This record gives sequence, C-alpha cells and structure tokens, in this order.
Amino acid sequence: MIMKMKVKIKKPKELIEFQRYKKKQRLKTSKKRMSTVDYFLKADRHFTVEELYNDMKKINPGVSFATVYRTLSLLVSMGLARVCQFRGSKSRFEPVHKSEHHDHLICVRCGKIMEFSDNEIERLQRQVAARHRFKVESHILQLYGLCEGCARKEKTT
Repeated sequence: MIMKMKVKIKKPKELIEFQRYKKKQRLKTSKKRMSTVDYFLKADRHFTVEELYNDMKKINPGVSFATVYRTLSLLVSMGLARVCQFRGSKSRFEPVHKSEHHDHLICVRCGKIMEFSDNEIERLQRQVAARHRFKVESHILQLYGLCEGCARKEKTT
C-alpha cells in the first residue's frame, strides 16, 4: 500500500506578514499580487518595476504593470521592501531583511549590484557618530567602481 504524504511548504515570514497586513487592511487578495510578492521575496535581489514586471509576465502572462507597481508600493509602505537610488539608474526595490544591514558595491559599467556587510565599517561609523555626538537613525553606503569581470575586461583592452 502506498501512502501519499502532503508536504507543507514553509512560507517566508515576510509573506505571512504581508498576508496578515492585507487581511487587516481589507485589501483585495489576488493570485497575481500574491505571486508577485512571493517571487519578489524569494528572488531577493534589486528590481526596477519594469524588471519585476517582465519577470512576472513570464510566470503569469495576465499580470499588469499596475499590479506590480502597486504591489511594490504596498511592500514599501509595510516596511518589507525599500527603494534604492543608485547613481544614474532607475529606482530599484529590494526586500528588507529587518535583522541585517548591508551596503552595496555598484559596477558603473555593467550595473551589477553586490551586497556586503562589514563589521569593521559599521564599528567605524558608530565611532565617527559618537565623536560628533550624532545619533544615527539609518545610513546607506554605496561604493561605485568596476566589478571583477569589468575590471578584467578593461585590463585586456
């Protein structure tokens, strides 16, 4: 006798938080919105609205640009996503990981965005703020240059 077992897929805590917020605010539930939220959170990268829309069209051809835009705006208002402004590019959205802070390395040639964390940099920032009797609420560190691949290409030309 073969027994079928139902496997329950664990949802990310952000998705559960989104569903609770949506219910509390009496917002419409749609499969398109939920699939957009799920994809955005699981992809865990920096998207322009257009990039997320194009990815979502492949998954769910019926999704509209407005749905993707409104979903990202809702995630930002909930604190589950943040808008990143990188020099010379469109606004990008990234999932917020409330327990961790990170900074960015941005390649000025190919546009690649790499996240990094460094305890020493964080410690130095706290020291500078303390020295100036400044209470930091938040900060953003963005380093612009060439990624390894673009730097290698530049050397060979």
